[in-house]
Amino acid sequence: MRTIIVDDERLARKELNSLLEEHPDIEIVGEAANADEAYELINDLHPDLLFMDIQMPGKTGFELLEMLDNVPKVIFTTAYDEFALKAFEVNALDYLLKPIQPERLRDSISKLPKGQKTTENMTDKRLTLEDQVFVKDGDKCWFVSLSNIRLFESDGNYIKVYFDSNRPMIHKSLNALDEKLDARHFFRASRKHIVNLSWVEGIEPWFNGGLMVRLKGGDKVEVSRRQAAKFKEMMSL
Repeated sequence: MRTIIVDDERLARKELNSLLEEHPDIEIVGEAANADEAYELINDLHPDLLFMDIQMPGKTGFELLEMLDNVPKVIFTTAYDEFALKAFEVNALDYLLKPIQPERLRDSISKLPKGQKTTENMTDKRLTLEDQVFVKDGDKCWFVSLSNIRLFESDGNYIKVYFDSNRPMIHKSLNALDEKLDARHFFRASRKHIVNLSWVEGIEPWFNGGLMVRLKGGDKVEVSRRQAAKFKEMMSL
């Protein structure tokens, strides 16, 4: 599993590097001392896993994750305790308190999915249902699988993300997001909405040749007349 270590403390990176030598499935492909360095490395190397500190000079680990389109698996290496992390509502794969104990590291690595495919050489990869994104809204943060996001809704310079009972806002344009998503799974219903096709539960004719799409959970989205024919074709109607 291709891995990058992100920590501003050189000795902490060296110690973790040493501990990871006992785990041959973990291939360290890069190290970064801050969020900006990490951002460049992640986009160049496309790792499967990050070991990452939260509090670093400049941008925090959370701010780094917000910058990424496709977020790898994350294990936090941090001085925060469990209760502080829970306050952020971050559902990371795991967290390791410094100084890292070999037993806890072993437990964290055991939680990694088996048979993880490497993301090397996938620079043009579109985001699919198997990918996850990081969403931060105020003090709340989530790692969200795209399969759980049923709807993206444009709201000015922001996008409202619909998953579970949550509606956090991210600072991104719908056009930019649309370019990143796999069109086999996500459909641009209108200038305002992108829907996850796997969440479509019902379709009915609507005004002016458009369609009204009902999603699992009750949300309704209007498909513009311009997009209706394409939508019918994709849904084999």
